[in-house]
Amino acid sequence: MIPASNGVRFGVAGIPHSCPEDSSLRAVDCVASLGLEALELEFVHGLKLGPETARQIKIKSSQQGVKLSAHAPYFINLNAGDQGQRIRSQELLLNSLRLAGVAGASDLVFHAGYYGRQTPEETYSQIKNSLKEILSISRLEKIPVRLRIETMGKRQQFGTLDEVLALCRELEGLFPCLDFAHIFAREGKINSYRDFYQVLKKVERKLGHRALASAHIHISGVIFNQRGEIKHINLDESEFQYDEWLQAIIEVDLKGTIIVESPSLEADALRLKNLYYNLKDKGTSPEHSRTNHDFLDTD
Repeated sequence: MIPASNGVRFGVAGIPHSCPEDSSLRAVDCVASLGLEALELEFVHGLKLGPETARQIKIKSSQQGVKLSAHAPYFINLNAGDQGQRIRSQELLLNSLRLAGVAGASDLVFHAGYYGRQTPEETYSQIKNSLKEILSISRLEKIPVRLRIETMGKRQQFGTLDEVLALCRELEGLFPCLDFAHIFAREGKINSYRDFYQVLKKVERKLGHRALASAHIHISGVIFNQRGEIKHINLDESEFQYDEWLQAIIEVDLKGTIIVESPSLEADALRLKNLYYNLKDKGTSPEHSRTNHDFLDTD
């Protein structure tokens, strides 16, 4: 039997494959029956979830002890060349926050946009200004949902680790969603205990320990090329060293939600949860303990 959660919740992005119905409401029961503790509601193709169903999901998740988050539509682009499209993206992100709140989700993950023909600096400024407006309205409406900007895997997308952390430092109410498959795909080298530990400690230095005490993480296998991410794959089919990644999050005492986005969804989520508790039971290896303070970067 998989142990109960102790500060880390494992879950899936969307409806588990073993769920007998293609229903977000039924997915809550399916997640709980699997021994998982988190579900990310997928708004990625549009806000199709009705408000009454959303309210039922909130009640059901509370009854089952399943922590909910949500993912905003993919077609949001806060740096679109067309002003109308930028405004529509802002409205869509705000409406996603509102719907997530009705459904009882604590966090909303989103992709900020693309560089297009602008420099990274220009893109950063445009996205920052758009998010300031969204966060201001969210505070006025008292929407009880944390807005989380995701680290992105394609190099034409805004969302390097440094860009995400800088925005979160500047904008009150903005938090990171750390997608380690994307970080690996974009850099092509963040794939060892040492690398993962450095990334996590960098997050802690930039945003404080609270960023690790209430983290929201995406994980999967990934295929990539020189342009970055191509697609998600199952963990065991990927080069991603997820066992060393788990050891790193244990070492920094990370707490929060880990959402699996592999094609196999619940199989990889249960694989990670089992391995996480096996590693915790064994304790940190001497090799990892010895090197922790020897290789931290200082940026």
